[in-house]
Amino acid sequence: MTSPLESLSEGLRALAARSPLADVEHNVRAMVAQALSRLDLVSRAEFDAQARVLARTREKLAALEARVASLESAGGRESD
Repeated sequence: MTSPLESLSEGLRALAARSPLADVEHNVRAMVAQALSRLDLVSRAEFDAQARVLARTREKLAALEARVASLESAGGRESD
């Protein structure tokens, strides 16, 4: 035996399923999915991988800059 609240809830669900609101929600979801598919998005894993590559590149650049500065201070600079 169903309670009056359960009957009301079922009735409201059925009404919402037949209403234009369900169509609007479906159409909005389709539009959002289509808009997102046009964007140039990457996965989180790919983003994290590129972030690691960038971090390593920055470390190498800092090491090379330090080496150049060391060589320049040691008089290894060529005269102009």
